[in-house]
Amino acid sequence: MTGLEINPITRLDYPDPDVIRVEDTYYMVSTTMHFMPGCEILRSYDLCNWEHAAYVYDRLDSTPGQRLEGAENIYGKGMWAASIRYHRGMYYICFVANDTHRTYLYTADSVEGPWEKRYVEGFYHDCSLLFDDDDRVYIAYGNKNIYITELKSDLSGPAEGGLHRLAVSDEGHPGLGYEGTHFYKINGKYYLFFIHSRRDCWRRVEACFVADTLTGEFTGGDVLDDDRGYCGQGVAQGGIVDTPEGKWYAMLFQDSGAVGRIPILVPVDWENGFPVFGKEGKIPENFEIKSTRPGYIYQPLVGSDDFRGELKPCWQFNHEPDPALILHDRERGVWKVRTGKVCSSLTQAGNMITQRMLYPGCAGEVTVDGSGLGEGDFAGICALQGCYGFIGITRREGRLYLSVRTVTADEGSMKPLGANEQQDREQASVLLEGNAVQLRLEADFTRMKDTAAFYYRKADGETDAPWIQLGGPHKLYFKLDHFTGCRFGLAVYSTKEPGGWAAFRDFIYRER
Repeated sequence: MTGLEINPITRLDYPDPDVIRVEDTYYMVSTTMHFMPGCEILRSYDLCNWEHAAYVYDRLDSTPGQRLEGAENIYGKGMWAASIRYHRGMYYICFVANDTHRTYLYTADSVEGPWEKRYVEGFYHDCSLLFDDDDRVYIAYGNKNIYITELKSDLSGPAEGGLHRLAVSDEGHPGLGYEGTHFYKINGKYYLFFIHSRRDCWRRVEACFVADTLTGEFTGGDVLDDDRGYCGQGVAQGGIVDTPEGKWYAMLFQDSGAVGRIPILVPVDWENGFPVFGKEGKIPENFEIKSTRPGYIYQPLVGSDDFRGELKPCWQFNHEPDPALILHDRERGVWKVRTGKVCSSLTQAGNMITQRMLYPGCAGEVTVDGSGLGEGDFAGICALQGCYGFIGITRREGRLYLSVRTVTADEGSMKPLGANEQQDREQASVLLEGNAVQLRLEADFTRMKDTAAFYYRKADGETDAPWIQLGGPHKLYFKLDHFTGCRFGLAVYSTKEPGGWAAFRDFIYRER
């Protein structure tokens, strides 16, 4: 088929993608950081449409930060930039976690798992695995200085006496030097693909280097510097993959503001053994793509949930959950959460379930019952990020109120929030009639507008009743403190004493 609207792929935050093909099926893995279950694998038959295939792990190492114990958290850390490979009937996924500073290797004979967890001795930033023709295995990794290291046959650590070399250096770069490595052997040549920024401004660029042997000189340079006409945001970092017919494509990502980093599909040609990305240096708007299973119907990556079955795979917890504090009444369609600690802010709320937000805009609606809230408790829906926005119920002096609370940044760069910026403030409040309410959070990401707005109405079943806005629009930002795209979050937390609870029903996801 010829796609009229091929890009952006997924319209959701799936950064640092790596892609493989096994027979007629494509698999993509991307960074999931602090969210659990983690390391999501997507499946496709045409590289344009994707659906959930599996999570590699439910929990990582259950550290205090991963469990949100006390004031601990791993926002902006956790699992980064995985490498997925298929070799002799076995799937391999390798990545580092930036909170534990360890390298993880998961293996399975089926993408659906179960996945066996191991560790690789050493720390290999943004690593990529290569299984060579002689069954030796190598890992390429690094930032600015990119190394290649031979691993033991069981991948448990560096091979004694094996290859270890500096392959490419971007030392002295004033901004982002080479990283996000993707390592391949194609037609007898070795290829290293990287992301870095331009030296004259912040803009992501894709680079490629090639060598005839692993010990030979890697030569190359930038292969793509294009923003698709979108706000000066470059497209880079990701894997390349071939189709059964021998065509090649790159799956990269593009910064898209608060909604996150969204995959972009780029056709790749070859000239004298070197890849050519796009057409005349630009990513074409339309190009041919063929499905290996025409007519296949994909399951959506985000969506509504009446909570009458198992929690849908589109939900991820903000950190490792505590099941003892969750009551899921499938018969009545109720998701009930009790608080287990006192929190200084919403981001420390345990058992928060989240879904990615959709470009260019979306809305989430949910009914919340706050009858079980204690004094100083909050329960509602948020736009989850460092500069979060929240609308929910709170109990204050024994009475229930609706409250909009926000964290506002002093400036819009990717720089993490400062200590004086992290405290939320109440933007607006109103006395609540009854114990339950319908809440709505709208997000507009059009060309990085990045705003959230908050609404409510009575929870009396009248779906045509008008929504009432509470507070003004709130500006959202993509920043390095969370380093992920903004998400819907259903949260309950206590600020004075733990033990209160709230119940959620009928989450509705609306695309724009």
